[in-house]
Amino acid sequence: MLALLLTAAWASEPKIPFERYELSNGLQVILMEDHHLPQVVVDTWYRVGSKDEVPGRSGFAHLFEHLMFMGTFRLPGSGFDKLMEAQGGWNNAWTMEDATNYYDVGPPNLLETFLWMEADRMQQLGEAMTKEKLDLQRDVVRNERRQSNEDRPYGMVEIELTTAMFPPAHPYEHSVIGSHADLEAASVEDVQGFFSSWYVPNNASLVVAGDFDPVTTRAWVEQYFGTLARRDLPARTAPAPTTRPQKASVTITDQVDFPQLNLFWHSPAKFETGDAEMQLVADLLGAGESSRLYRRLVDGGFAQEVDVFQYGLQYGGVFGVSVIPMAGVSVEKIEGMVTEELLLLANAPPTPQEMERLRNQHAIGTFEELEPLQNRAESLNRYWAYTGTPDWLGKDVARFAAAKPEALSAAVAAWLKADLASRIVVTPEPPAAVEVKQ
Repeated sequence: MLALLLTAAWASEPKIPFERYELSNGLQVILMEDHHLPQVVVDTWYRVGSKDEVPGRSGFAHLFEHLMFMGTFRLPGSGFDKLMEAQGGWNNAWTMEDATNYYDVGPPNLLETFLWMEADRMQQLGEAMTKEKLDLQRDVVRNERRQSNEDRPYGMVEIELTTAMFPPAHPYEHSVIGSHADLEAASVEDVQGFFSSWYVPNNASLVVAGDFDPVTTRAWVEQYFGTLARRDLPARTAPAPTTRPQKASVTITDQVDFPQLNLFWHSPAKFETGDAEMQLVADLLGAGESSRLYRRLVDGGFAQEVDVFQYGLQYGGVFGVSVIPMAGVSVEKIEGMVTEELLLLANAPPTPQEMERLRNQHAIGTFEELEPLQNRAESLNRYWAYTGTPDWLGKDVARFAAAKPEALSAAVAAWLKADLASRIVVTPEPPAAVEVKQ
């Protein structure tokens, strides 16, 4: 499959074939046939993430991701997992700032079961919620925060990042995982209200991908989802554009052996003008051993690790540079070297050889990522959610292929100015004092 996509990419505009239609209740349905393997995927995308949480209830979207597997009246307890796993299927989910995604994968004979189960919990899960279920998953999510952030080296940077970059009441001002206090305060009524507000067919899109008969599948989708009622969605107001961080400097003390320098800037929103250029800038600076910062800092003996990313979202993005220095090298020295590399790039475009490497790396990475059926299903949902059409693969690939070296320099000069950065430094905790007995 990858070979076919790569051939198509260079010969003409690459496409993922699909059929899209809308049910009377507003559910978007996308069908993608692929009979190469006896496998089907049902990927359900809800347009609700941490940006849609109300003050005092952070972490709700992620908490609900866990609660969605806690059973309904028809499938109580862990029946959702047991039913599909008994026939060779599996499932998972993830939550981000803009969305929550659920996917089921298995043999073709499970397709009707998948559709019935997803429709069942879209209809019933809120009504079937209990305090026991909420308490169980609340503890799971709080432990996840401890393991992923509080107890993981450098993990609190992710928590501090949101308040450092975004103003109070901004949709991205709080982390996806939420706070302990907000999670503790959640009630069954809160959960049921969140479900009834956002887990409705007119706030979702459903991708069915793989080895299936489209006529039969259309009938199943209508049978199981067509009777679910649409509801008016809560009002969403796009925030004002944010270009400056809220905190220029933050210091975190952690149980680590080496300090860490993190520099963050606001950047273009996902798929918007400049997003592709900033992704290529991130790759040029930090993707692999041939990247500029790797060669300057790691090969030069100044740093152990370098990470650079562009993270685009609906209401804006964040560009980040993270470096762990070698022993004896200060974060100030590292920051100065990073600043020098940004100035060099802002004043002189990448070389033709660098641009060729960047474009090739991105094209290969894109199509390798699309090789699994589940990833292609998810990409159709993602394109639909962010661009208004699932048919955006060709445009996505083209924006990177068409990126000019001068545009990368201009993007650095416009977005990555020194006075627009938020500096988050992690410092090692001082050694514990040793009590000397007299």
